[in-house]
Amino acid sequence: MFFDLYNYWMVIILMMIGLYMVINQSNLIKKLIGLNIFQTSIFIFYISVGKVKGGSAPIFSSTETLYSNPLPHVLILTAIVVGIATMALALALVVRIKKAYGTVEDSELQEQDH
Repeated sequence: MFFDLYNYWMVIILMMIGLYMVINQSNLIKKLIGLNIFQTSIFIFYISVGKVKGGSAPIFSSTETLYSNPLPHVLILTAIVVGIATMALALALVVRIKKAYGTVEDSELQEQDH
């Protein structure tokens, strides 16, 4: 039973690791890594939902009658590109924060803000 739902268990584990890192870490780089792990768990979830057991690629043939839906896979490809662009922008902002404030620790940034 556990191995039948292995993908979903991995989604839950990765999601909780990412959420924990975002909430618990003070370093902005570590928070971004946590967000990336969380995002990856969502990708795995959508890909797992889109796969039909015993289904084939949606290419017309006379022998296949059960097809997997390609839409979740296509959407995830787009989401991966958007995720990479967002991560690049976030890392650029962290570089600017480091240059302006001299630190990337959240607690130190809040102390300097007051």
